[in-house]
Amino acid sequence: MRNTTRSAVALGIGLAVVLGGCAAGGGDSTDGGNELEILIGSSGDAETQAVQAAADAWAADNDATVTVVAASDLTQQLSQGFAGDDAPDLFYMSWDQFATYASNGYLDPYAEELPNAGDFYQGLVDTYTYDGTFTCAPKDFSTLGLIINTDLWAAAGLTDADIPTDWESLEAAARTLTSAGTVGLSFGLEYARVGVFMNQAGGQLVDGDTVTADSPENLEGLQFVQKLHDEGVLKFPSELSAGWAGEALGAGKAAMVIEGPWIKGIQGDFPDTNYQAYELPAGPGGKSTFTFSNCWGIPANSDTRDAAVSLVEYLTSDEQQLAFADAFGVIPSTESAAATYSENYPENASFVAGSDYAVSPVNFAGSATVIGDFNAQLEGLVGGDAAGMLATLQSNLQAALDEAE
Repeated sequence: MRNTTRSAVALGIGLAVVLGGCAAGGGDSTDGGNELEILIGSSGDAETQAVQAAADAWAADNDATVTVVAASDLTQQLSQGFAGDDAPDLFYMSWDQFATYASNGYLDPYAEELPNAGDFYQGLVDTYTYDGTFTCAPKDFSTLGLIINTDLWAAAGLTDADIPTDWESLEAAARTLTSAGTVGLSFGLEYARVGVFMNQAGGQLVDGDTVTADSPENLEGLQFVQKLHDEGVLKFPSELSAGWAGEALGAGKAAMVIEGPWIKGIQGDFPDTNYQAYELPAGPGGKSTFTFSNCWGIPANSDTRDAAVSLVEYLTSDEQQLAFADAFGVIPSTESAAATYSENYPENASFVAGSDYAVSPVNFAGSATVIGDFNAQLEGLVGGDAAGMLATLQSNLQAALDEAE
């Protein structure tokens, strides 16, 4: 989902309350069939209505009733449901909370049973695998790309031959596009954006059972971001009086931004802004981008478990995922449906292409709090001690990983 993905990538959000014992699920089996409740984090009416319509279509063929609830705060409401032994029968489970719920035994590991279990992108399967078991089915996904204001691009005399493919050409394009009223590049000052430069330099935060946050590669990624800012060709949204990079792009304050397919949301406020999405440029370590997603979670020991699994099978079918794409723009989680999506929405084909090498940001149990602290440190990246920040991240992340194990 677009809007909730933007908020989820803050990464510092933890569980709102301490989770209680494993819930039995919110629905009850009745003589008239199953009554199920789905809790979702919706991007708006289009998404809520599309999920309800799909649930109703399944229910009509399965002697069931399904109620879709759009959460005002998905993380809080879901954790409260588990704490009160009243979890929903089916729910959106975000990539950054999955490991916490799975490690505490709150999720039913049903995904391997699905007939289409082998159709999902392997990267998404890896994201929702815990202790060697594919646990919950990916709902959809988004990757990050380079979004270019095509009018500003043309006005600067740039052509398709100048589309950035590596750090050098990204820097060159950003320099050419920077003027008195517009900066060449903008993105959020947070790990969920800055981290792609660390990965593109060949770094990662965790390698197996070892934290590698303070590696030379990660430092190179942070220092490249610092270099772009020092040169004046990169500014962060807060420096442009923008709430997020998409707003900066739409308002013409930034000529290029790093965002996902939810960039489509700017069309309401900036209908005259023309843009095109491209894959992120490669770094010294090669191509890399982040993928953000949700899976369909089912609570452990649920009375409506079998019905919920059947519903997930319906919701993750290629036909239904493409219907969701038509309704509210998400990218399907199966390779076959995503290929069709690329044909139907060529303007988003680069986001799908990025899935071939995309990785999820670090997301083991307890990591969200550490990354939240790192995000706070990144506020001092401009003119700051990048090596010191990574040293602190190294220590904190290793402690969290040791505890998680």
